[in-house]
Amino acid sequence: MRLLVLGGTGFVGGATVTEAVRRGWSVTVFNRGMHGTVPPGVQRLRGDRTAPDGLAALAGGDWDLVVDTWDGAPRGVRDAARALVGAVPHYAYISSGSVYALPVPPQVGEDAPTVDTAAADATGGDYAECKAGGELAATEVFGERALLVRAGLILGPGEDIGRLPWWLQRVARGGDVLAPGPADLPVQYIDVRDLAAWTLDRAAEGVGGAFNVISQPGHTTMGELLDAVVAVTGSAARLRWTDPAPILAAGVVPWNDLPIWVPEGHEFRWMQERGVQKAYAAGLTCRPVADTAADTWRWLRAVGSVPPRAGRPAREPVGLDAAREAELLMA
Repeated sequence: MRLLVLGGTGFVGGATVTEAVRRGWSVTVFNRGMHGTVPPGVQRLRGDRTAPDGLAALAGGDWDLVVDTWDGAPRGVRDAARALVGAVPHYAYISSGSVYALPVPPQVGEDAPTVDTAAADATGGDYAECKAGGELAATEVFGERALLVRAGLILGPGEDIGRLPWWLQRVARGGDVLAPGPADLPVQYIDVRDLAAWTLDRAAEGVGGAFNVISQPGHTTMGELLDAVVAVTGSAARLRWTDPAPILAAGVVPWNDLPIWVPEGHEFRWMQERGVQKAYAAGLTCRPVADTAADTWRWLRAVGSVPPRAGRPAREPVGLDAAREAELLMA
């Protein structure tokens, strides 16, 4: 199988390349060549899809499928798809559950409306508009041959936002750890390696359409996740489970200040309650949380810190600082 990855050195793109190489596929990546490395044997084409003639390196190529991880302006997806429509039969676009129009109902399915301000030829927009516009662009060019992978919370080795790494590093420091309750709060996420494997399987089969690619709601819980973090770090940290009310009253922002955690009743709780029947019927499987935690900790110790986001603007770090957490624990 001949795979082209547009990107290929970031979190999801890197995992996709690694999985394809593991399968023995012929892999080509296309990017600006400014970030990261690729495994031996992977061909690297250089270009900037936002520049005039920036896609020239793709001319004359011939692949079986393409995976595009772009999260910038939708026009970048449209231009790339148009450049490749005669060179590749199938286009997989890594999208996001953020494309759904607010308010999003629990167990949202793929037929729900997406943000109505998105456009395939847009040159800007917020994250939701860019991802929804990217879907429109891929579908405009490839039609039913476009696979729209609406990922949810993505964890695993290589994570460049730092949600699970923050918990791992915090617990590794030891002491009392503010654990946002309840411990049995269901958590829904996807390991990046399971995301990459499912995407390549379905794209190779020529499957098209939109899929919520994320675990079953409650694949794990906050308690199971943090217990796994304690176990893999070998820390003597003490988890101080705290009800959501006082945490929220103190101004703590779910998802950002305490990564991964979105309590019941919060306006963004739907992000961990998406409907996934379609993806599971199409072969999605998700590894245990203990494996994701252990492998992420092993990777994090090897690299030392969360890497910058390849080709993307830096973002504010996630997680409470030590002084703020100490104040909350005292309260």
